[in-house]
Amino acid sequence: MLRVPLAALSFILNTLVHGPVLIFGAVVKLLPVPALQRRLEHWLPAIAESWIAANSAMMDGFTHTWFVIEGLESLRPDGHYLVLANHRSWVDIPVLQKIFNRRIPLLRFFLKRQLIWVPVLGLCWWALDFPFMQRATKSQLARRPELAGRDLAATRRACEKFRHIPSSIMNFVEGTRFTPAKQAAQGASYQHLLRPRAGGAAFVLGAMGNSLDAVLDVTVHYDRAQPSLADLFADRIGTVRVRIVERPIPDGFAGANYEGDREFRRRFQSWLNQIWIEKDACLDAWNREPR
Repeated sequence: MLRVPLAALSFILNTLVHGPVLIFGAVVKLLPVPALQRRLEHWLPAIAESWIAANSAMMDGFTHTWFVIEGLESLRPDGHYLVLANHRSWVDIPVLQKIFNRRIPLLRFFLKRQLIWVPVLGLCWWALDFPFMQRATKSQLARRPELAGRDLAATRRACEKFRHIPSSIMNFVEGTRFTPAKQAAQGASYQHLLRPRAGGAAFVLGAMGNSLDAVLDVTVHYDRAQPSLADLFADRIGTVRVRIVERPIPDGFAGANYEGDREFRRRFQSWLNQIWIEKDACLDAWNREPR
């Protein structure tokens, strides 16, 4: 009964310690002093990595969860990566932050614009240059067709900035967390996954492919079907398994135009679907193993 509230309190205190420092650094970064701005591009991620390290230590302290990780050996903290992962739960985010922290550059997610209003965290994400996306509904697009390219413009601006600093762009390719109901609604051919959405990842590869070192194909698995953050800190998750496959960027992908090049679109979708077939087989094998 005490474990979850104590874990939540520890997380809040950790955020209240690191958050104001991050926000202050971001405000200073607005000053037109190029030398200071370049230094802060390294200092601000270091503050975020300290916040993540403290959260990971709390995860270790409050739980007995066992992490089984494959594929960390060749990763570099000064690299440029596109990270593609399946999305099972909100637990995915602290898990991925824990295993990648200080092994690759800070993970940056594409976030819904509404999340900028989350207390403290929204400003921290803004300070760390997380791209905020605002999806237009069908009715909005019908009234204002120019909104169709807004997300792509935000992605383009973010990618241009990330070309010049060590960066890891995180993309949950399914676009939403897996549930059996969503899988049934899609009629997907995968047993443990939703269909991958190719557009966002393809655009990042097209915009940053020449500066990316590799694509990190990440498969996440839990010994509970739909774990929650409460399950994590209540110590109800026994094992987390993560497989990381470092994949080279195929010839012709860097700089390609996903929207305008039909052949590239076909090749990219085929490449991504093959990754998803292998990922589904991996998850199926893990599900068949005894706990």
